[in-house]
Amino acid sequence: MQHTQVIIIGGSLVGLSASLFLSSRGVANIVVDKHHGSSPHPRAMGFTERTLEYFRAVGLGDAVPQVAPGTRLRRARVESLAGTWHDETPWTPGQPDERRGEVSPCTGAAIPQDKLEPILRDTARERGALFRLGCEMLSFVQDQDGVTVVVRDRDTGQEETLRGAYLIAADGADSGIREALGIRRQGVGYLRTLRSVLFRCAEADRYLERGIQQFEINQDGFHAFLTTYGDGRWVLMFDDDRERDTAELEASVRRALGSDDADFSIITTGRWVMAGLIAERYSEGRIFLAGDAAHQLPPTRGGFGANTGIDDAYNLAWKLDRVLRGASSPRLLETYSAERQPIGWLRHQQTFARPDYARWTDHALKDETILGDEAMELGQLLRSEAIIGAGPELPPAAHPDAWQGQPGTRAPHIWITQGERTLSTLDLFGKGWVLLFEDERWSAACAVMPEADIITVRIGEDIVFPGHVTLASCFGIDATGATLIRPDGIVAWRSPGMPSDPAAALTLALHDVAMPMN
Repeated sequence: MQHTQVIIIGGSLVGLSASLFLSSRGVANIVVDKHHGSSPHPRAMGFTERTLEYFRAVGLGDAVPQVAPGTRLRRARVESLAGTWHDETPWTPGQPDERRGEVSPCTGAAIPQDKLEPILRDTARERGALFRLGCEMLSFVQDQDGVTVVVRDRDTGQEETLRGAYLIAADGADSGIREALGIRRQGVGYLRTLRSVLFRCAEADRYLERGIQQFEINQDGFHAFLTTYGDGRWVLMFDDDRERDTAELEASVRRALGSDDADFSIITTGRWVMAGLIAERYSEGRIFLAGDAAHQLPPTRGGFGANTGIDDAYNLAWKLDRVLRGASSPRLLETYSAERQPIGWLRHQQTFARPDYARWTDHALKDETILGDEAMELGQLLRSEAIIGAGPELPPAAHPDAWQGQPGTRAPHIWITQGERTLSTLDLFGKGWVLLFEDERWSAACAVMPEADIITVRIGEDIVFPGHVTLASCFGIDATGATLIRPDGIVAWRSPGMPSDPAAALTLALHDVAMPMN
């Protein structure tokens, strides 16, 4: 029997992200995946600023190439690439172009999933993760002390038993683990099944010079969706579930390109189930759902599917780390579902309120307030027992500038100086608890704190804010207040001013949000 701390079932994007985030914290883990590597179809393509902030926090800031500042995903209706181009279709009608490049140190990435996954896999392996690739899970059982999993090598037939304290189910929308646990899903349900063809056509890349990356093909008797992976590979999505032979696939590609002489080669085909379904809960005992196993969402220009799954993994990793180290009670793990399941629902509702998918619900969500990109990616609100002050009266998301350090939201990005270095406030977070303050009396309060990994950052001494930035405008506290940031960069608590006994106030707050064993 092979022992580890966390077993991850599913070695695609979310499973690999979970492995990377755990390994970066020193948590032993084994990833089990029935495939030997990435899918031949690239699948996801766009990764948001928040996802890149997570990768930055674990030292991959330079490993994943980011897009130029101000880059936006754009779509247009066209006859074909070489034919008439009609109008550009907005993603969020009526919403201003928010992406000013001021609310994050990252710009996002347009990298195919099959090129990102090897980076995550190799880095996780370098940091201690173990892999069982080409292996399928035969069974799992959990008890009060852990989870036992039996896997089988699909090439040799050899079976192996793995034992972990916890298990992450990143095994996709058809999750066998979720089904075995009896966790139901709700939402708009099944939408349709589509077919696609992936092909290589380097000469088509010249059409990207106009800044459009996605194309709705509209011809008499032919409607399809065409987009690029930015490396000479293109995918044509058909509006039906009909299998096509090679000759018909080639003819369809030519129609989409608008050229009978185009030089292209077919790589593979795909079949895609589109649905909107959210698990009623994201955990059961020592088992946690992440990614599509927890929330199945159709592709959107907001990247709600893959990025939401990576967000799940980052939220869960630091909590598992603290519990496994004995720094926090297992009760902390109950906040994973409490915080992430409402985010799944938020993204479900936002997906089907937008014009791309509103017709699939007969515009049932027409009264839903459509939130802008930055609100969805950088301004969502988490609520749980691990956060103090995120009341039900607050909206589920808002533009990050509007929150001003509200507990339950991502701590704001500000360019600061630390000695001779310029860095983001986000670079201060990601390891332990961080207390940010200006008044030196908080230093004395921290000196008597029992929490070993609390990091104190005094403004004006340890770091320097730009002259136009104030604590009130960014963190909602005055010069005598303090704010407590969780290991995942979420504001857990704040004191707007100086309490009568700062040490007692901080001790009580940390006890509530960190949930120590004693």
